[in-house]
Amino acid sequence: MLRLPVKRVTMTEKIARFGVSIEPDLIKKFDKQIKKEGYANRSEAIRDLIRKNLIIEKNKNPKEEAIGTLTMIYDHHVGNLTDRLLDLQHDHTKEILVTTHVHIDHHNCLEVIVLKGKTGDIQKLADKIKALKGIKHGELVITKSSL
Repeated sequence: MLRLPVKRVTMTEKIARFGVSIEPDLIKKFDKQIKKEGYANRSEAIRDLIRKNLIIEKNKNPKEEAIGTLTMIYDHHVGNLTDRLLDLQHDHTKEILVTTHVHIDHHNCLEVIVLKGKTGDIQKLADKIKALKGIKHGELVITKSSL
């Protein structure tokens, strides 16, 4: 049987390598942090930091398409908060993909809203919702599916 040599393409051939000079105290802190977060190596941690920075920069453009989540905790007994939340959500069916509602206890609910659209529109909607009386905490996370 004739065997022909096969050149295998590995991931390392598709990755650019570069050097970084870092103070000993800073790399020690970085290594401690990435170990705590479960990274196998510095390279993957640095790639994640770069991706995060690129996403943050892109999201500064209010016309950039994005996807995100608004997570909030609220007391559904406050005024007509539930009705106001539903009205806002029905007014923004273009941006809202799905909502998840969890009853935490007799008074408190956790709700996660998955949003898609222009960064500026997503931010405005999240700000409106977070400003409603009865919302105890709300946090918007905007990300991208690709860089």
